[in-house]
Amino acid sequence: MTKIRDFAGELIQPGDGGYDRSRAVWNGMVDRRPAAILRCKSAEDVVAAVRFARESDLEIAVKCGGHSVLGLSVPNGGVMIDLTPINDVRVDPVARRAWVGGGSLLRNLDVAAQEHGLATTAGNVSHTGVGGLTLGGGMGWLARRVGLACDNVEAFTVVTAEGRIVRASESDNPDLFWGLRGGGGNFGIVTEFEFRLHPVGVQALLVDLVFDPAEARDALRGWRDLLADAPRAATLTASATTAGGQPVVSVGYVWVGDVDEGRRYLSTFRELGTPATERVMEMTYVELQGMSDDPNGHGRRRYSKGHYLTELSDAAIDVFVGRGLPANATDPDWSRLPNGGFQAYGGAIEDVGDDDAAFSHRGTLVEFGCGTTWMDPEEDGGRVSAARAYGAAVEPFASGVYVNALGDEGQDGVRRAYPAGKLARLVELKRRYDPDNAFHLNQNIRPA
Repeated sequence: MTKIRDFAGELIQPGDGGYDRSRAVWNGMVDRRPAAILRCKSAEDVVAAVRFARESDLEIAVKCGGHSVLGLSVPNGGVMIDLTPINDVRVDPVARRAWVGGGSLLRNLDVAAQEHGLATTAGNVSHTGVGGLTLGGGMGWLARRVGLACDNVEAFTVVTAEGRIVRASESDNPDLFWGLRGGGGNFGIVTEFEFRLHPVGVQALLVDLVFDPAEARDALRGWRDLLADAPRAATLTASATTAGGQPVVSVGYVWVGDVDEGRRYLSTFRELGTPATERVMEMTYVELQGMSDDPNGHGRRRYSKGHYLTELSDAAIDVFVGRGLPANATDPDWSRLPNGGFQAYGGAIEDVGDDDAAFSHRGTLVEFGCGTTWMDPEEDGGRVSAARAYGAAVEPFASGVYVNALGDEGQDGVRRAYPAGKLARLVELKRRYDPDNAFHLNQNIRPA
């Protein structure tokens, strides 16, 4: 391949050292081969990469953390624009601002801000990319307290499909600013985010009460009744998983802030029943953010489904506990079934008007997610089918979906992620900023 005009980054091609490492992503099922991997060091490199790909008529994919279940950051025969070298984080503790490179991982932001007792909402797995998380909305342990990640962006630096560097904020390109907050990677490649930070301290508390299946439904109904009035420092959680080959259900919460206050809230949870086991752990916020890193590490094969629920009926709870099994199932292999989880919304998420940003479904009560991970390719069919069955069982109770939780649902999924009126506005925005749909390896909003 000839030298790329005005590109000062690193070009990696098939056969080069590091090619396989650079094209590998979070989901081990993804095994695609880009024609070129362009590791960008600056916004100007991204401009050069976009122009090269478009002039060469090559498909464009953008890599940061690589956490897309579909592996959308890896094109077959196209150009992977790898932002990971653009990973600097600068913090102004007085102004409570952070400037974060578009290729940064969440851990970089967390660590830099926590040196000053500050943070902003930044997911639940620290090796997630800041870009993909934030552009889709950005749920995390601080969202009920300070809003989603996208709610805390002051400004974006963006490379457009025509290769221009623009700023998007409330005063600069406000239409683009609106769309980038929840519209995914459809409108440009963000090379820098300016975030508002919040004084949250450095401590966190994790509480899990684990119940045997016989008591699980009653515990979950009591947990549901706590959702409406839960303190904003608490993000209520529930899970249906397997331990020791048997199904278990846990209810609990994550508390960021004063852990003594968080422990006092525990008395409310203990009224839900007598758990088989109880886990109460104090830790730093940075430790909390990295707790799921190993179970969600790279290289495993994986598949998942998600939904938003605005209410949680007894029937929905029964389906959640059943994990997609048919009613007449006998002696199931629980170890091969997907795990399920609920995470509470509300609080500061709902404070923002639904029309104020592209992110939608702010009236969500809980987000449901189910996922399965495995290593043996021979299990692919059964694992994917089981996760689909769990998602299908919950879907009748759902009222939308988080765009970052979408997988292979295609345009049906996009229509579920955004109400019709908002989707029409996003389609028009796409027409203005990317009329040729150059940025389509995402949960794609097609131009009008």
